[in-house]
Amino acid sequence: MALPSAAEPTIRFATEEDVPTILALIQELADYEHASSSVLATKESLLKTLSFPSNPQAGYAKTLLIFSSSSSSSTPSEPECVGMALYFTNYSTWRGAPGIYLEDLFIQPSFRGKGYGKALLRRLAAETLAIGGRRLEWSCLTWNESALGFYEGWCGAKRMDGWVGLRVEGDEGLGRLAGTGPGERKGEV
Repeated sequence: MALPSAAEPTIRFATEEDVPTILALIQELADYEHASSSVLATKESLLKTLSFPSNPQAGYAKTLLIFSSSSSSSTPSEPECVGMALYFTNYSTWRGAPGIYLEDLFIQPSFRGKGYGKALLRRLAAETLAIGGRRLEWSCLTWNESALGFYEGWCGAKRMDGWVGLRVEGDEGLGRLAGTGPGERKGEV
């Protein structure tokens, strides 16, 4: 199903005032992924780490918000935020060019299948081209077959079957790797 033809949705960069909305969307995404207890983000941490139009050089990631073209709220003049794309730039040594890594794409369930995800991905592709980027990439949970079908079908995305995602996280794991925490790896080569 496509977006209503009467009006296109509004997509804009999030501002500091949108942080409560971003946090709510992150929590909704975590609920969808059955990982609510894993969310450590707070309004304060998002304000400290996201980049906003008022200071684009600060922060590490940007957030695009998408607003419905026809609001279901009691005030039709105020479109509601129905989703987000949170991303950051990366770099490909083989291509010698920047790219964009999409950390999270989330559309509220009642707005899925209406073209909002497509609109955000189009905008991200345009953002990638605008920075001279050569690729837009993201990860998807293996059990999320509907998303995988959409990405591989409509987007033309390719699975990176030859790659395995790896991660070291948390103070203990990072401290150990950095050689500054319990069980540190100092002197090991």
